[in-house]
Amino acid sequence: MRSMTLSRRKQIRVGMRASYYVTCTALAILFLAPIVWTIVTSLKPPPEASASPPTFLPSYLSWGNYQHLLTFAGGVGTYAFNSATAALGTVIFTLVLSTLGGYGFSRFRFPGKDILFVTILATLMIPFQSILVPLFLVLRTIELHNTLLGLMLVYTTFQLPFGVFVMRNAFDSVPREIEEAGLIDGCSSWSLLYRVMLTIVLPGIITVGMFAFFNSWNEFLAALIFMTDSSKFTLPIMLLNASSGQYGAIDWGMIQAGITISMLPCLVLFLFLQRYYVSGLAAGAVKA
Repeated sequence: MRSMTLSRRKQIRVGMRASYYVTCTALAILFLAPIVWTIVTSLKPPPEASASPPTFLPSYLSWGNYQHLLTFAGGVGTYAFNSATAALGTVIFTLVLSTLGGYGFSRFRFPGKDILFVTILATLMIPFQSILVPLFLVLRTIELHNTLLGLMLVYTTFQLPFGVFVMRNAFDSVPREIEEAGLIDGCSSWSLLYRVMLTIVLPGIITVGMFAFFNSWNEFLAALIFMTDSSKFTLPIMLLNASSGQYGAIDWGMIQAGITISMLPCLVLFLFLQRYYVSGLAAGAVKA
């Protein structure tokens, strides 16, 4: 009787594990299917990429869509460079300001500290689209409305609330005894931050940086509004212009090739930094 009970429990455990793996496999296929379809379509000959009904596998692999993308307007390299410049600049500005702000909110006391922190977080509730016109007027007044620097500043502004929140929580999770030991050894507040604290809160820094990069690399609306010079367009705007071919026809092959190029940096970054990304999110969720 006892052996039958143990066998029954073993069968239940095996069944639950099998159900778990089947469910995970189905979800993985569901999420990977659009990516696979995009890559496959980008490698089809242009007529097959726009065929209706579509075919899944190409008759032969073709780089024609990527070659067309290289020669479209200013070339995909120009627009990818603009996107990379805006994204990397946003990451640098966001990391510097978020780290200093998070460290200040975590380790220093000053009048109105809590009110200021809540005010910063409250800006997350402001719809981005609702202040596009005031932002455009401000950038035009300071003559940054058609520059990558102006675009970086706009992106940084909307990344800072989340960045400051994550970095403050990351610094809060560091025991104060470590900081006190550094001060006893002769470190100033700046050297303590640079030599000790940044290494400990590295997952939070990487998390903030990845969020800033992903959002600025893929952002479309602000770049469309603030950029009027075609040579300074970012990759999403170029893909919008490439979507309309002759007589309103859509060049699906070139679009899928552009999407493939635009998602590669995000995929590579996430695959290499996912360990820090997950731990940084977990650390940021410990305290509020």
